[in-house]
Amino acid sequence: MAATQVIRSEWTKIRSVASTVWTLSLAVVVTLALSMLISALSANEFDKLNAQDRSDFDPTFISFAGMTLGQLAMIVFGVLVVSNEYSSGMIRTSLAAVPQRGTFLFSKVAVATGLALVVGMATSFAAFFLGQAMLGEHRAQLGDTGVLRAVVGGGLYMTLIAMFSMGVAAMLRSPMLGLGILMPFFFLISNILGNVDATRKVGRFLPDQAGSRIMQVVTPVGDDTPYGPWGGLGIMALWVIAALGGGYALLKRRDA
Repeated sequence: MAATQVIRSEWTKIRSVASTVWTLSLAVVVTLALSMLISALSANEFDKLNAQDRSDFDPTFISFAGMTLGQLAMIVFGVLVVSNEYSSGMIRTSLAAVPQRGTFLFSKVAVATGLALVVGMATSFAAFFLGQAMLGEHRAQLGDTGVLRAVVGGGLYMTLIAMFSMGVAAMLRSPMLGLGILMPFFFLISNILGNVDATRKVGRFLPDQAGSRIMQVVTPVGDDTPYGPWGGLGIMALWVIAALGGGYALLKRRDA
């Protein structure tokens, strides 16, 4: 089967599965709602901040506060896109129709990534504009230094989260196992390693810790992170490549 036919087939699969559509919709709604709430609260508390906190105040990054929960939906989307066929048993039929496993995985990831990119970019720009509206006089402008980079970076970050989840799902094949590992990793282990003094230098090289750097415009005083915004996104991209590479290697070696 030609690659274009496989891509068309994968698009049909994703579009026809209600859970993936609802998951992406949830990513948008949750991200925007939480971003607006946190931005409004930050504007209300600004006058109570001390001089140090005011100098570190990053209105752009605050408007992305909802990304924390939005990435949860992206993780679920990435896992379900790949592992749904394993849990339903359809993977045997799919691999029989597309015996070239590299083409099969590439097409699935390419279609899902394109969809995640569109949703991620739309969500990032919407979160920025709505968040800045809530911040009022403390808001940033899209033309300010570093702001457009941060907003575009927010969309790329969401996309890379989905891609990383696809790679992990391809290795594990089980939606429950994939979610059971990724959820604690991003929402517990990464936060602990990134905030405890003994492990902070290791934690900041984890995919979410490094990737989220792209959404920051103001660098806090005393921040000694050894990479910049694009460097952090590059580190996250390396994690994604490793996860997808692992998924492809195991897909080639294992039976369906």
